[in-house]
Amino acid sequence: MDRLLCGDVGYGKTEVAMRGAFKAVDSGYQVAYLVPTTILAQQQYTNFEQRMKKFAITVRMLSRFSSQKETAETLKMLRNGTCDVVIGTHKLLSPKIEYKRLGMLIIDEEQRFGVTHKEKIKEIKKNVDVLTLSATPIPRTLHMAMVGIRDMSVLLNPPDDRYPVQTYVLEYNRVIVQNAIERELARGGQVYYVSNRVNGMEKLTAEIAAMVPEARVEMAHGQMNETQLERTMIRLLNHEIDVLVCTTIIETGMDVQNVNTIIIEDANRFGLAQLYQLRGRVGRTNRLAYAYFTFNPTKSLDEVAEKRLRAIKEFTEFGSGFKIAMRDLEIRGAGNVLGPEQHGFMAAVGYDTYCQILSEAVNESMGLPPEEKKAEPQIDLKVNAYIPKEYIESESLIIEAYKLIVAIEDVNDYYKVQEELEDRYGTVPESCDTLMQVALIKAAARDVGITDVSQSDEGVTLRFLKSRTPDIKVLSKISTSGVVKILFSAGDKPYILIRMKKPDEKTLINNIKFVLSCLQNPDK
Repeated sequence: MDRLLCGDVGYGKTEVAMRGAFKAVDSGYQVAYLVPTTILAQQQYTNFEQRMKKFAITVRMLSRFSSQKETAETLKMLRNGTCDVVIGTHKLLSPKIEYKRLGMLIIDEEQRFGVTHKEKIKEIKKNVDVLTLSATPIPRTLHMAMVGIRDMSVLLNPPDDRYPVQTYVLEYNRVIVQNAIERELARGGQVYYVSNRVNGMEKLTAEIAAMVPEARVEMAHGQMNETQLERTMIRLLNHEIDVLVCTTIIETGMDVQNVNTIIIEDANRFGLAQLYQLRGRVGRTNRLAYAYFTFNPTKSLDEVAEKRLRAIKEFTEFGSGFKIAMRDLEIRGAGNVLGPEQHGFMAAVGYDTYCQILSEAVNESMGLPPEEKKAEPQIDLKVNAYIPKEYIESESLIIEAYKLIVAIEDVNDYYKVQEELEDRYGTVPESCDTLMQVALIKAAARDVGITDVSQSDEGVTLRFLKSRTPDIKVLSKISTSGVVKILFSAGDKPYILIRMKKPDEKTLINNIKFVLSCLQNPDK
């Protein structure tokens, strides 16, 4: 297995991983659980130990919180097989570690690991099952999953009694920040204040303490020593801290359910996935949570930063992690499948062509026959083919309906879509039915190698790929059928002209469908 599990922040990816780990241990294998931060390692270690202790499963941790004695003992237990599950940070990638029977590798928050780490992971995972967890996979990982190099599963359903986080993107304003903190404290909650600069954090902590005198304000960042950082996090969990001024150290996996307001300073300096992960640190219970993404009003935002902030504001509903990752893919590009580059489009050939070439290579390596290339016909008919606003009012639902119609490939699909639309919105109006008929025409035209269906004063012209010129016997049958009059022209650009003088929409559609049906079924 090499599977990417994509699910929103707080959707239960860890629960899936935990059950997978249990199954692997139950089958006699060891499990390595790789996490990006020390705090997350500590949290997952506590969770795993509580859940596994009833089943006599030994769980150990490797991180900078571990003493030298504990580390040496864990390494020995991994070698002799007495450690079943090891949870750790980058230390797990050390060449010193030897496993007796490693069967599963779980990678949490995959987007936090760099290329160097991933090269080491590749060495480990040659002979083991790999489960990768991410709310917002990096573009390359997502792209590899989408073209079939990796398997992918998506968690779609949010936990019960959850509300989307109220998101505000705004210029930094001291009054708004003060009000946001005071409002959260008034309802007994706690606040994260995120700044990505360790330098000056003490001064910032003092400023916030002066801004809200009644609050207990402390700071946390990665340059603090292990004992001090651990003590701060425990104090936060025990509600002994009201406002935690911190860096992105809280970004991954922190689950403090009483923290329901997050304020991010200079949000334009963060990546899109980072912003999404940070917002996911709040709103983890049935309480309404708030996220404030602020930027410096005296500095202009570059285009990419503006796109990021617009995206984080746009995607607030549940299930947005996957959409955020897709937007990241659009903004940054997919990167190279091989090699260290993780950004930049394939300028030489274009993204679509690159995807097509990659898809063909994947199919070839899997022993699948190459797909026959079909022309994508252009349809230009003078008909009213659209979904009226009176039929479906919501724009998002209209787009969804258009997607259903575009996917029509044959008559069975046509009836399925018709049934679904009638079931949801009532009787399909004429203009919408015409749109569905046009989708049928496009699919049939693609099937017989037609590149263009266009209407003029003389009738409708069907242009063919030269390699798909229709059989003269079939054309003769169409001519003598008495249904339509046609003119055929061979040569470099073969075409059929279906002669019609000012036909009504129904006649026009039916005549085109008749000719296409004859071309699709020449023996009938």
